[in-house]
This record gives sequence, C-alpha cells and structure tokens, in this order.
Amino acid sequence: MYIITDGGPKALDLNFTKEIKKRSGQEIESCYQCQKCASGCPIAEYGEMDTNQVLRMIQFGLKDELLKSKAIWVCVGCETCGARCPNGIRIASVMDALREMAIEEGVAPGEKDIKLFHDCFLNSAKSYGRVHEGTMLMRYKLKSGHLMDDVGVGIKMFLKGKLALFPHSVPSKVEVKRIFDWAKK
Repeated sequence: MYIITDGGPKALDLNFTKEIKKRSGQEIESCYQCQKCASGCPIAEYGEMDTNQVLRMIQFGLKDELLKSKAIWVCVGCETCGARCPNGIRIASVMDALREMAIEEGVAPGEKDIKLFHDCFLNSAKSYGRVHEGTMLMRYKLKSGHLMDDVGVGIKMFLKGKLALFPHSVPSKVEVKRIFDWAKK
C-alpha cells in the first residue's frame, strides 16, 4: 500500500506499528498528538521532526522514511517526553526499538557519523559501567576524523567541570557488561 505525499508515493508497512509496539512494549496507538512530548524535548531543534511526529509516522506505517531519518538517532533517551506523556508512552523505548530495527535492516542513518557516535557512547558505557564523556568523545573524534570540530565547546565544558579528566567506574560495572552481552544474543 502507498500514500501520495509532496515527495511522491511512500510505501506503507501496515505491520510497522505492531512490530514497534512488540519491540518497545509501548502502546503507540494511544498517542493522540497532544504534543506534550515534543514541547519538552531538549534536542528537538536538532532533529528534522518532533517526537509526536515520529509516533504518527509509526501509526501511519511510514517505516522506510522513519528508519532513514536522523530523528531516531539524535534522541538522547532523557525520558522527558515519556514523563510528559498523558498516556505514559515511553518514547525513548520506541526510539531504541527504531534504532535497533534500522541497524538490523542495514538502513544508513540520516545523519553522517551518528551511528559511530552511538557506538562510541555504548562502548563507553560498557567499558566503565557508565559513560565517560571525555573518553567517548576522544574515540569518536579519532574515528570520525572530526578532530577540531567544536573543540571550543569541549574546552568550555572542561573548564566548567562538565567533563571529567579520568573515567570513574561504577561498582556494578560487571553487571552492566553482562547486560550488554545478554542484549547481543
């Protein structure tokens, strides 16, 4: 089935909502577009669509278009949207499911190097039991080749105490690694 848009016909996947609901455990069809999720999103300006639009695209079965978007990759999982949702939809879980599906299907993200950033973030959490921003960003910068991009921001964050010089492990580091290993299965 197809829908006609300004950009031409778009393929609809009528099982997309069911698949995302199954993967995320969230009642996506209960979203009635109140936009409370989007009004509090701290990264809304960086994505090409708001969180409520992501949910609507799932409801409409616009799988291909959504999996290629950068919106699913820029979500930081802060849970602000889920806390604001009157129906209790945890949109961060939905975004995780969308990223997982995109990776499985080999869909290239809509934002250059964002998958690399995502991988560096997860590897940092796996290594230390939590994210160490300095190490994570250094690995990302070396692998992406963006060595000097936004270096001024990094210096300001360091001077304000927002970037720790050395990583701190958590006591449950082994448990965190076990969760990562379990998730790979």
